Amino acid sequence: MVAETGTAPTPRAPVPEFPARFRGAPARNAAIARPLAFLGRVQRRDEGLVDEIGRRMLHRDEAGADLAAAMRRDATPRVTAAALHRALADGARDDDPPALRRFVAEIEREPEWLDRDLLERGARAYRRMGRSRDDVLLALSLIGGYRYVGPADLLVATGGLTGTTAMRRLGETTSWGYAVSRPGGMARDGEGFRLTAHVRAMHALVGDRFERRDDWDSAALGLPVNRSDLAGTLALFSATAMLGVRVLGRRVPRADALAVMHLWRYIGFLMGVDDDWLFADERAQHAFDHHLLLAQGGPTPAGAALTTALVEGTARSHAEQGRPRRGRWARRRLLSHLRLFLGAQGCRDLGQPVLVPWTVLPELARNVVESWVIGAVEPGRRWLEARSDAGVEADLERLLGERPRRPADLPV
Repeated sequence: MVAETGTAPTPRAPVPEFPARFRGAPARNAAIARPLAFLGRVQRRDEGLVDEIGRRMLHRDEAGADLAAAMRRDATPRVTAAALHRALADGARDDDPPALRRFVAEIEREPEWLDRDLLERGARAYRRMGRSRDDVLLALSLIGGYRYVGPADLLVATGGLTGTTAMRRLGETTSWGYAVSRPGGMARDGEGFRLTAHVRAMHALVGDRFERRDDWDSAALGLPVNRSDLAGTLALFSATAMLGVRVLGRRVPRADALAVMHLWRYIGFLMGVDDDWLFADERAQHAFDHHLLLAQGGPTPAGAALTTALVEGTARSHAEQGRPRRGRWARRRLLSHLRLFLGAQGCRDLGQPVLVPWTVLPELARNVVESWVIGAVEPGRRWLEARSDAGVEADLERLLGERPRRPADLPV
């Protein structure tokens, strides 16, 4: 149809079914996914699931998106940052804007499968994984995700994990993981619950900002914060973390594993992960993760920049506390874990030297003794939890110092 002025309206570009990054490096990613298929006993490939992962790269958390739109300066009625913080802590009020009431209702709704006793058992089991858990989360979960175009590019664009901010962002993530695994942390008035809701709101605000920017290409990369990447991030803290600590010699009994999965299933629920992608057991999660890897794109220069910031920042954070030798050792340990979990090609993709992972050998011996001997009795398990807590507290002191131990302020 032609407008009255005689000028045809500018046609809108069709919305693609998949972003261009989808299945962007099939041979590479199939090779990366192969060990997970073996260890996770994935028996067949579901092409329909791979396609659905690609489609949801163009879907967002709608409750979060509505909240973010209501927090724009020109929104009417507008949700202020102060109102959001108050509602996350104390609940919504009847006179709050509809978007805020909907968001709070989403996080306060309890799924019928929720077992709060199992949450507490999962939190304790998660803490017992100790230093190995944190090593896996850094090397395999966090840095391992930098091998793919999309999420890594968003992190570079936000400036959140480059240069001097790298260790602060790592500390904020560590603080969140600590809060959700503390006793009572996931109760409605718990710090872990509040921080998880805060993270969901922050994701929504970042997604809203970048969706409206001209320099983010959603047709190529998917939405900046999308449902597929969110589900993949969740998996890194649960099944992937347990797989990694087992590789490092730690025993994770089946009952503990189910409890840890339950904890992170609920955390994923609060963060807005789709219900059909919230898994109760490791095997189902590994099968999903296998397909998620097949759906990814190729490498990105952003991955090397992010990895270098964390590797060098690890050494620097110790040196700034007057312990340069410990900093060099920590850097060497991180590079060893990268070589073990990501392989030689993974290290090259991320711009890191390929080293022999000899530092893992004493770690394996320690983990066998701690988890198979000390962890076999109740007093030993309590000692492992206390030791893990002390280690996290020391890391937070190194990474954050006197800064507030919470995620970054909401980017309004």
